[in-house]
Amino acid sequence: MFPSATAAAILALPFLAQSAFAIACTRQYTIKAGDICDSISAANNVSTYQLAVVNNGIIDSTCSNLEVGKTICIGQEKEDCAKTYVVKQDDTCEQIASTHAVNTTILALNNPQIDEQCSNIYIGEVLCVSELVQVPPAPAGVSKPQLPGASIPPAAEPAHAPPARQPASKPAPAPQKPAPKPEPVVPLPVDDDDEDLPFCDEL
Repeated sequence: MFPSATAAAILALPFLAQSAFAIACTRQYTIKAGDICDSISAANNVSTYQLAVVNNGIIDSTCSNLEVGKTICIGQEKEDCAKTYVVKQDDTCEQIASTHAVNTTILALNNPQIDEQCSNIYIGEVLCVSELVQVPPAPAGVSKPQLPGASIPPAAEPAHAPPARQPASKPAPAPQKPAPKPEPVVPLPVDDDDEDLPFCDEL
């Protein structure tokens, strides 16, 4: 599954000569029933970013046009990161980089779809964790790559759709407003002068 919040820019662009298949394809994958983009990435050690860029113009911006039996490229010569990691709940970029002995700059260069705060990684996303920059460059005209949203091809829709994308890190709880202080109760003045009031027997 790719994040819907970052859908469209790479794959909405026209197919560019310098992207998919302009460089020799060294790894391929044949789409099977039930595949989604992230399941292909995880099973074949290809990052979410790389799968999107290599198939720019072939896989649409929502990853909804996967055709069972169709062969796609998942790695290109000299631009193929096969050392990957699948994001889990509560992961942070610092933890991922530390676990794989990669500095955060290289992690960012291999996964340029990640924002500066690392707030947009999500559970199930596949990241390149190579010590060297190995992913293909983004198509021309895209400064901060965005990735297609996830979908299951209509012909291969399973009985249960996958859960919606969940961010890896839990957002901080919103600050609570303090309860308003109750207004002080002011006693009414008591009038002790009851002499002018009539008694019941005088009515």
